Amino acid sequence: MDRISALRNIEDALAAFEQGETDLATMEQRVRGVLRTYATEFADNSLAAYRASGDTAVDGLVVVAESSAQARERIGELGGQASTFTVERVDSS
Repeated sequence: MDRISALRNIEDALAAFEQGETDLATMEQRVRGVLRTYATEFADNSLAAYRASGDTAVDGLVVVAESSAQARERIGELGGQASTFTVERVDSS
């Protein structure tokens, strides 16, 4: 999914919510799905999404990186004092 397609899908979800066609939870679910698809489907196959689990400061964070080592470094920078965490590649499925 390219950026324009992702933005259009998010706009559609917002419009449906504004028009009363969906509730907040449904809109959030649609937007989350669009963002996950966008984040895990890159034309550049050297990039992938990685999710952290562990310390509260980083648990659930997702970053885009070329490798798990690079993802670990980025998550470490974002997490400040988090010291114990693992990273796992997020599948696009």
